[in-house]
Amino acid sequence: MPCSPGEIGALFLFEKLSTEQLGRLCAEGRVELFEPGPVYTEGEPATCFYVMLDGTVVLSRRVGGDDVEVNRTSQRGVYAGAMQAYLGERVPQRYNNSMRVTEPTRFFVLPADTFAGIMQEWFPMAVHLLEGLFFGSKNTQRAVGQRERLLALGSLSAGLTHELNNPAAAAVRATASLRERVAKMRHKLAVIAEGPFSRDALAGLIEIQERTAERVAKAPSLSPLQAADREDALADWLADHGIEQGWQLAPTFVQAGLDTEWLDQVAAAVDEEILPGAVGWLNYTVETELLMDEIADSTARVSHLVNAAKQYSQLDRAPYRLADVHELLDSTLLMLSGKIGPRIKVVKEYDRTLPGVPAYPAELNQVWTNLIDNAVAAVNAAGGEGTLTVRTARDHDRLLVEFRDTGTGVPPEIRDRIFDPFFTTKPVGEGTGLGLDISWRIVVHKHHGTLRVESEPGDTRFQVLLPLTAAAPDTEPTEESA
Repeated sequence: MPCSPGEIGALFLFEKLSTEQLGRLCAEGRVELFEPGPVYTEGEPATCFYVMLDGTVVLSRRVGGDDVEVNRTSQRGVYAGAMQAYLGERVPQRYNNSMRVTEPTRFFVLPADTFAGIMQEWFPMAVHLLEGLFFGSKNTQRAVGQRERLLALGSLSAGLTHELNNPAAAAVRATASLRERVAKMRHKLAVIAEGPFSRDALAGLIEIQERTAERVAKAPSLSPLQAADREDALADWLADHGIEQGWQLAPTFVQAGLDTEWLDQVAAAVDEEILPGAVGWLNYTVETELLMDEIADSTARVSHLVNAAKQYSQLDRAPYRLADVHELLDSTLLMLSGKIGPRIKVVKEYDRTLPGVPAYPAELNQVWTNLIDNAVAAVNAAGGEGTLTVRTARDHDRLLVEFRDTGTGVPPEIRDRIFDPFFTTKPVGEGTGLGLDISWRIVVHKHHGTLRVESEPGDTRFQVLLPLTAAAPDTEPTEESA
């Protein structure tokens, strides 16, 4: 269609241009009429710069399997397309959205190469400023993103160190106590060997020792009231049989699952004069068994924490694989248990029947970390006590992971901005504003999923929806498309 310098000069984008410049635009560009339908598609090579003369345009972004409308307007002069052509080959020149028209619409169309050349010739200083803004922002986002990851790593390391310290210290204490008990057992063995004990008496004592060790492994769990009653009964039995300081032995015997009936069997199996020595010998046996159980529990907990850290980091796993989200969630919650603290109750509502999802597990763990961290901060802001509920469920052909907290909530006026880069509500120095932005890009761009929020004071829900099937792993989106 014919191009009129007067018509394009009336648009806000070109109103400051001279008559000669407008003439050149008309000479090198063109006016096209588009019938209702698509103009260009997201991801295609960006070959043209479009300025709307009249009509209605709709811009959309591809999110998962859906096209999400991001803008609809009939304002004359709005522009789209190859807006970064002046950056040349330093960035991928592709359309970062899709554009369609809902009625016959006219555009002034300028080829991308022509647009780049005109920008560099007419506005060289502006081009340099825009380049600096673009690449500076990109570098800043990359640096702050690395800082965000380092802060998260530091927080996880502190929590993991704290969690590892407790069982490790318990194992060290138990080992020292065990060394002392074994030394006393050697001494007691020497005393027994020098005493007037027959071969049969010693054999009976050894047999009772073996049965006592077996009983320790099967000790029942008692309530505090039951344990106190049994301690009193054992202390009375020991006192009645002339065993000194029986009140000190009673708690250990109760912990091992022994009762007065068991001691009656011991008394019946050995002579009365060696009963105190036999009970002392059995006490050392019980103590060593309990200490070994404590060491086993402590080292098992250390191993469990190490495995959780391995699961969280996915160090020995393929980057893209079929993953069990419950394993990922559990490892992340364990890594963050120190930060969550005892005042926040964690509730797990898992649907264990859900299948695995094709995913990048290490990056999903980063999403869980960011969402849990924000939930904990919201609960702390509301007084420090509350509940964090982690729920999984099936949502049609997608898997839902929901993080619900009882914190302060997200105010309606900022709800549309929380996924924007560098936007944060935390005090200066505590937040970079990239946690949710990174999470959104991981979920939406890399996993073709959805990340959304529903919030009111006392009930905030961040929901991650992941497709249960995927044809092939996607590549990491570029900073420009993100």
